[in-house]
Amino acid sequence: MKNLTKEGTECELCGRWVPVTTVHHLTPREEGGSHLPTANLCIPCHKQIHHLYTNRELVIHGLTSIEALQADDRIVSYLKWIRKQASTSIPRSKKSKNVRSKGRG
Repeated sequence: MKNLTKEGTECELCGRWVPVTTVHHLTPREEGGSHLPTANLCIPCHKQIHHLYTNRELVIHGLTSIEALQADDRIVSYLKWIRKQASTSIPRSKKSKNVRSKGRG
């Protein structure tokens, strides 16, 4: 894990220090990203990405780097909000209609 301290680990997307991070494949595994770069994300950020976009859409829209994700309009507004939340909270979220209608792929 990156930036491990007594307080936890830094989420590479939102920059918050959180107790635990999850590994996000910047290019989804099912889209050929098994051996490509990954990022350590807090649980809320990881969920939000997959609730906004299918794995295929992440590749189609070029959202395969932290910089691209941080520049995406839909994620920018989320990042402004999540940075104000307690690092120990895992807010409820639900999949967008787009993702619900298409499934994960």
